Amino acid sequence: MRFSSWIFPIVCLTYALRSFAQVSVEQRFDLDPEMPYQAMRSNEVTYEVDFSIVVTPPAKTKKLKVWLPLPSSDMAQEVSESRLSTFPIKVEANVGKEPQYGNQFAFFEFDSPQGAQIIRHKFKIKVWELNWNLDPQTIIAVEKWPGSFEKYQRNEEQAVVVDERFMKMLNEIIPNKTIAGQDFEQVIDWVQANFEYDHQDASLSASSVHGLEKQRGHCSDYHGFCASMGRALGVPTRVTYGIAPFPKSSPSHCKLEAYLAPYGWVSFDVSETQKLMKAIQASNDLSTTQKSDLIDLARQRMEKGFRDNTWFLQTKGTDYELVPKASRRVAVVRTAYIEADGVPLPEPDPADKTQTKFAWMTVHKYQPSRFVPYPFSDWTILQPNTEEEK
Repeated sequence: MRFSSWIFPIVCLTYALRSFAQVSVEQRFDLDPEMPYQAMRSNEVTYEVDFSIVVTPPAKTKKLKVWLPLPSSDMAQEVSESRLSTFPIKVEANVGKEPQYGNQFAFFEFDSPQGAQIIRHKFKIKVWELNWNLDPQTIIAVEKWPGSFEKYQRNEEQAVVVDERFMKMLNEIIPNKTIAGQDFEQVIDWVQANFEYDHQDASLSASSVHGLEKQRGHCSDYHGFCASMGRALGVPTRVTYGIAPFPKSSPSHCKLEAYLAPYGWVSFDVSETQKLMKAIQASNDLSTTQKSDLIDLARQRMEKGFRDNTWFLQTKGTDYELVPKASRRVAVVRTAYIEADGVPLPEPDPADKTQTKFAWMTVHKYQPSRFVPYPFSDWTILQPNTEEEK
């Protein structure tokens, strides 16, 4: 009797758990691409931002059009005291959102501009560090994603392409697939082992094809390629572009996000983590054991999902129409998108030392509320974050 008294509840519990496991993930979790980040916030810092675009349109330009991305407030950042202005021609900004991803832009139209024009955006932004503490073994397979995820799974024309070339590469990287979200980690590991960061041979447009063919480029080429491979696995992905608010030649930087149930959108910085790991390996001040330990910590931090407080987001997604419409869809917008008489002005990459001429340029200054170390160069802070959410 005593045996049956305790074995019966265990049998019942076993059947209950089995039945629960068979319920679809859609029924157990709210699969919603608009759901706020499900991450732990910590290390709050506020930046006073003074950001300008200086445009020199071609001579005799009749219409100069500028789309400037504006950061929005969400769980990870709070924007306040936003002020827009232009010089020397005074133009009022037309602020609107593009419908596909909800990215916000300030649009400026200059009639017959003579010489350079300056567009200035001053604002404050409070930013948090985000940690997801993702465990790959707890990622749940989703057999059928809701229609609201279609834009994060599609085969695009410009940036995140998914075709037979990517499927072939995926089969080479992961010949024996398991759960898509868990396999995605292997894709990231492969990219870090095989891609080379290169300012001079970069697409500047999150081109997954550039990444596939060259295996080198900017952060956007790393993350555009990872986004394509994730979609090939069946994982919704997106490239997110923003600003690194500290002195550097090129203020723009992008990150990769993947929707992994039940964690929601999780942020990964594949290129910066790779650069950090290479810097650790090249250091003359560390022992072999120290290097190995720090590289493992850097990899673990990224794989668990990490977004630093030395970056704020401006746009999500790729291949979309601007509002008002430009002459073409944009692959991404890094710091601005600019047209002169319907012709796009070339993207600058001031971090490329071989470039000396630009149609437009950024001028930027940031004042943090406190000192914040850059987590992709200061490896002394590579420790798990246990601070409670603030």
